[in-house]
Order: sequence, then C-alpha cells, then structure tokens
Amino acid sequence: MTNFMHITPTAHLDDFAAGRGHHLLLAHLVESDVEYRRWYAEYKAANPGALYILDNSAFEMYKQNRPMYESDKLLSMAEAVGADFIVLSDYPNDAAEKTQNAALELAPKFKDAGFGTFFVPQSRIGNFQEYVDCFEWAVDNRDIDYIGVSILGVPNAFGVERDNKLQRFLSRWRMMHHLAATGSLERLINADRPIGLHFLGMTDGPNEIALVERFIPFIDTWDSSAAVWAGLNGFRFDGSPSGMINGKYEVEVDFGMPARTGLDGAGVELAHINVAYIDNMLEEITSFQE
Repeated sequence: MTNFMHITPTAHLDDFAAGRGHHLLLAHLVESDVEYRRWYAEYKAANPGALYILDNSAFEMYKQNRPMYESDKLLSMAEAVGADFIVLSDYPNDAAEKTQNAALELAPKFKDAGFGTFFVPQSRIGNFQEYVDCFEWAVDNRDIDYIGVSILGVPNAFGVERDNKLQRFLSRWRMMHHLAATGSLERLINADRPIGLHFLGMTDGPNEIALVERFIPFIDTWDSSAAVWAGLNGFRFDGSPSGMINGKYEVEVDFGMPARTGLDGAGVELAHINVAYIDNMLEEITSFQE
C-alpha cells in the first residue's frame, strides 16, 4: 500500500503527524524551526522504525523565487533528525544535467554517511524528453535509492505548471502512462537493486490518487500538505472531479501558524476529514486491487 505523509504546520504535528510511520521533513524547517526539529528528533527516538525522508525544500524555494537550499547543509540536517533518506539537490526549470551533476557529487557522500539517496528528475519547462531521459538516468545510476515524481518536475516538462490547473492535474497521470508504455517503469521495477518511487506533493485535488490508481502498487510513498492546509483554511474536499472544485489551494503553507483552538478548531476538524478522505481512498484502492 502507498504510505501517505501528511505535511502539517509545526503547531499541529501532534494532530496529524503523530502515530504515522512515514514522514517527509523539510530541510529549511529543520534548520530554522527549533520546535519542528525537536519534535521530529524526539519522535524518531521514540519510534525508531519510522521512515524519514529529508526533503531539500526545492518546491518551497522555487515557489518563493529563492535560491535552492544549500547542498552542504543537507547532511547535517539529516543527522539532526535521524533521517533515513536525503533528497538530493534538484533544480526545477534548469537543464537536467544540473540536477544529475549534483547527484553525482552528493550521492556518494550521503551513502558513505549511512543515508539513502532520493533523486528528483527535472528538466527545462516544456522539455518533455529531457525529463524522461533524466528519470531513466536515475534508474540506471546505482547510487540512487529512491526516485521522486514531482508536482514541479512533471508539469514543467509538459509546460503546464502555471495557469493551467486542468492540464496540471492530469500531468503525472500522463507521465506515468508514458513511462509504462516505453518500458521505463518496468526497468525501475525490475532493476538489479530496490528503487523506491515517491510522489512529491499533490496537484489540484485528492482525486489525483484515483486518477493514477493503476500505478498505486508501484508508488511506495506520497506526501502532501493539501489535506491539512486546506482544512485549516476552511476547505473540505468535495464531490468535484478533482476533489477540489477550484483546484489546489495555492496560498503557501504557513508552518509557523499558531494552533487552531476554540472556534478556529473547526478548521482542525475539516483537516481531519480531509486526511481521512485520502487515507480511506488509498485503503479502498489497495483492497480492490488485492
């Protein structure tokens, strides 16, 4: 079954991260948010079997038009929280070679330090084949342990990441079909070493999970802030085709927002409903496929 990682503001980690076995942590928060770092370090100490992926915060930096998180800090951030995998530096809307070269430099260092490596294929906007070639490069590189299919990388490859919610919603579904049809997915599944597959983020609604139902058996993990962040802001997943009638709630997650209590606690309840929507959908799909 695909293990889902619900991303949440720091004040709500006890509400939505506690009790789960798989977690994606953001490097820039591990560095800057003392409570976030403390919570995850203590949780791993108490739950040593929990799987931690330390993300390099590329999505957040890209959306804020900020430089990518410094590569040389990733190792120390991973050590601070007991991460299992580190997302190698990647560069949305840059030539794939830049992301590949970063992996060639960093992957051996991270593996020597005892961490698994997580590679996120990228390409220039509108360069579909460059993205596919980058994905295949990762499959063939024995220093890569995990591959992330990104809500930046894939829509950028199709040229639909901005101002085109319908095509963005469909983009990873179409990419996975292409990877299956051309044998790239089979190469990953039958590689001479275990390679994890992860979906980074969610496009324009939770029903993207149902859209890629055929590929759920191959997606080991998936993360998103969509359920918690939409709920805390008063949005409940709905009966529209994507599950959010207006598409993704685009306001950047405020990880430092205070805990919602009292009347504001209604948002917490909505977030719990949204989380259950995703968890139940994955359980139903898995049960049906079995």
